[in-house]
Amino acid sequence: MADRVTVFDTTLRDGEQAPGFSLRVPEKLQLARLLDDLGVDVIEAGFPIASAADAEAVRVVSADLKRPVVAALARCRREDVERAGQSLQGGHRTRIHTFIATSDLHLDRKLHISREQCLEAATAAVSQARGYTDNVQFSAEDATRSDFDFLCRVVESVIKAGATTVNLPDTVGYSTPDEIYEFFHAILSRVPNADKATFSAHCHDDLGLAVANTLAALRAGARQVECTINGIGERAGNASLEEIVMATKVRADRLPYESGVHSEKIFATSQLLTALTGEPVQANKAIVGRNAFAHEAGIHQDGMLKDRRTYEIMRPEDVGVPSTTLVLGKHSGRHAVQHRVQQLGLELSRLELDRLYRRMVALADQQKTVSDAELVQIVADLRAPEPAPAAHGAGHRQGSGTEEIGYGHGV
Repeated sequence: MADRVTVFDTTLRDGEQAPGFSLRVPEKLQLARLLDDLGVDVIEAGFPIASAADAEAVRVVSADLKRPVVAALARCRREDVERAGQSLQGGHRTRIHTFIATSDLHLDRKLHISREQCLEAATAAVSQARGYTDNVQFSAEDATRSDFDFLCRVVESVIKAGATTVNLPDTVGYSTPDEIYEFFHAILSRVPNADKATFSAHCHDDLGLAVANTLAALRAGARQVECTINGIGERAGNASLEEIVMATKVRADRLPYESGVHSEKIFATSQLLTALTGEPVQANKAIVGRNAFAHEAGIHQDGMLKDRRTYEIMRPEDVGVPSTTLVLGKHSGRHAVQHRVQQLGLELSRLELDRLYRRMVALADQQKTVSDAELVQIVADLRAPEPAPAAHGAGHRQGSGTEEIGYGHGV
């Protein structure tokens, strides 16, 4: 039986911190409602101490949503935790997520505090947060670059203080999957009260390993994944929700984990985020990019028309994409062109198909792809009657057989 994994979505907090992705309160609420429909377990709605708008977003979202847990971020400072607690008042299911860096690099160069001061701040913040909610998450920022023995002391102490979830982030995306597996496995084996909390992975994508690292953490015993829609977030972004979810669905044989996410709603959520931020998804982005279920190469198109499993490991409808797209371009084959014109209700003879194919390829050479409207126009031009010969011997059209190009530009 597959293990249940908690999906912690931080699109509205970590995702929104990325340049260009800022959201207003009504937009956050709109996206939060869709994340609720998507089925995520926890929605991190903002960082209340950061701004009045973030505090308001947490208040509005937590009061509006009844099913998912709504989390507010707070540094391990009294005023941060107090502001987070105030913002969550009136919420239905709430969590305070408090954090402090634990690596010597961050303690020395950024916070200018000792390890003991860090430990005291962490336990004090967790204890204070328990005064507002019994659902408290602690994160050890830069955990994967922290001294292991000290990190174990911190984890054990915050669990004793009341933390119900412990997040060990790969804050700068430095780790590799084998390191993440060994790291989580060692922490869970070493900390005596580790069984009293859920462990969480929050991996950044600086080396393009965020999803792989997150899946490695699951294999080692983590049971919460922190992720964002479209993988947005600081610098290169976070682990992508859609990639984690679909990896566990497609490769359940190797990744026996299940979540409450309704995968068929993934694409709509991705599209809303793009519409709200104005930031497009890269074309070749896994799962939600416009090319994720698009095929141009003739060999691939031929295989898809015979059996979609030849070149697709999941169905587009599984993630809410309307259908597979056979893109007509210079690499397309006759089979794909014939299939498309038949879909458009056109029946062509073999000669017409050959002529259409040559003109389509010539046009695609000029403009990369050919649309349905352009295809129909080429067919119409092929079937148009030949113009009458010019009078008075003004000239004779040569029947060289050379095909014309340039159709589809309003001609």
